[in-house]
Amino acid sequence: MGGSYHLHGVPRMHERPIGDLVDGLAMIGAQITYAGTPGYPPLHIMPSQIDISRPIQVRGDVSSQFLTALLMALPLVARQAITIQVVGELISKPYVAITLNLMQRYGVTVTNHDWRSFVIPANTGMPYQSPGDVWIEGDASSASYFLAAGAIAGGPVRVTGVGRNSIQGDVAFVAALSAMGAHVEYGDDWISVHKKAGLHGITINCLTIPDAAMTLAVAGLFATGTTTLTGIASWRVKETDRIHAMATELRKVGAVVQSGDDFIRVTAPETWQPATGGIDTYDDHRMAMCFSLASFGPHAVQINHPTCVAKTYPDYFVDFSTIVQ
Repeated sequence: MGGSYHLHGVPRMHERPIGDLVDGLAMIGAQITYAGTPGYPPLHIMPSQIDISRPIQVRGDVSSQFLTALLMALPLVARQAITIQVVGELISKPYVAITLNLMQRYGVTVTNHDWRSFVIPANTGMPYQSPGDVWIEGDASSASYFLAAGAIAGGPVRVTGVGRNSIQGDVAFVAALSAMGAHVEYGDDWISVHKKAGLHGITINCLTIPDAAMTLAVAGLFATGTTTLTGIASWRVKETDRIHAMATELRKVGAVVQSGDDFIRVTAPETWQPATGGIDTYDDHRMAMCFSLASFGPHAVQINHPTCVAKTYPDYFVDFSTIVQ
């Protein structure tokens, strides 16, 4: 689009890998240099001569955000059709599906070849056109904490703004709650959950629901047996190393936890422990929101640095308090 840019952010942003996206852009002529550690922000982005005559390759096994960034931006320079090829397995496909769905609503139809390549059509004018009216769904990831509260503490808890017709992959979280023994009901734009006899552990591949999977890990504190989450390697490169953070904080309340590069296994405490010094959030909004659910255990829970929820849900603890008092 022209211009020179310096892209930087909070310290954690400078620890999150972006080299795969930079490499993909370099293939089409983008002039981008690293201002610090190679492969990570901050970046210098300079005026470039973009050449879209060849397919663009981008890795899909680190973050789907690299692909969605290219999908959204490339129509602006698509004077001819552009092909994006995914290298490796594409994780978090539902998030890419949201992008494709919304792009189509705004007039750009991308051809999806079995999640291995994507073709953006050529255009000679403004590719995006307003659909007029757009209904914005509620955030299914944020809804997971309230729905889990219904499954853990009794409920029913009903959230509106997201339902059976949602285009968000994180709605699959509700099916996981059902598999753990919760009672679930759906409407077109609402979901309700309440506790039945109790929760039991499950084993589930969370490749398509990495954010909501964190809520399942904490729900495992209240389940009989063991809850095993696999396919969560992307947790390592989120706002913090979420596998390490989750394992550390779950152990503070007495859970037995095993973890590896792409899994975490949680067994509920035989004896709950007070989390001495509080639950650390690692400046990660989802850690703070997840561990609010630990307050349904026998001990009060202190969340350290709760204001980190401002990233996505500034009023979370205000809203959470309305269902627990």
